[in-house]
Amino acid sequence: MSSPTRTRLSREDRMEQTLDTAHSLFAERGYAAVTMDEIATAVGVTKPLIYNYFGNKESLYIACMERSGDALVEAISTAVAGSEDPSGAFESGVRAFFSFLDTDRAAWAVLFDETLPHGGEVIERVSVYRRQLLDFVSASTLARMPEKARRSKAVRSEVEAVSTAIIGAAESLARWWLATESMSASDVAELLISTVEPGLLARTAPSQPAVTEGDPSA
Repeated sequence: MSSPTRTRLSREDRMEQTLDTAHSLFAERGYAAVTMDEIATAVGVTKPLIYNYFGNKESLYIACMERSGDALVEAISTAVAGSEDPSGAFESGVRAFFSFLDTDRAAWAVLFDETLPHGGEVIERVSVYRRQLLDFVSASTLARMPEKARRSKAVRSEVEAVSTAIIGAAESLARWWLATESMSASDVAELLISTVEPGLLARTAPSQPAVTEGDPSA
């Protein structure tokens, strides 16, 4: 009996297959636990071929990460662009963030893998995506402020600090939610919005002149 004929894939198709397989393994077990040997075996090719395609494990992981990161940023960008005002942009961005993670949980596992090395190109690429998320929050916050305030270096630094805290809260809340699944994605998004929004409104509201005793306008 003759053995079944094995389909020969093009380089592009084989690379795509490798990315699909590696992405699944990295999402399931984390960067540190997955080896190139395992990926090659799962794909059904030799390890040298994987190295020929991607160079090393770090570069392969970055290729997987870019898939997830680009898709997440695109989802948030589209949601924010469709908003009519800065407050709506923030809320739409938060909802898009949790909606994306709800439909593609493997993307979260790859983008925010706690087993990633603390230095090197992988963590630098993660920082790029975090920076893009930070910029979305900062932009929507600054847009609420008077033009004069937006030009202030001190105000911009404060906004960046607050935005960093919001991103940290979103990541922590997402980890809790994905671990417990005790709420829906939309409920988690609304929880974050309702917690953060009052503080943003207070920080960005125009300053009101103090009312002195005897002021006829009081």
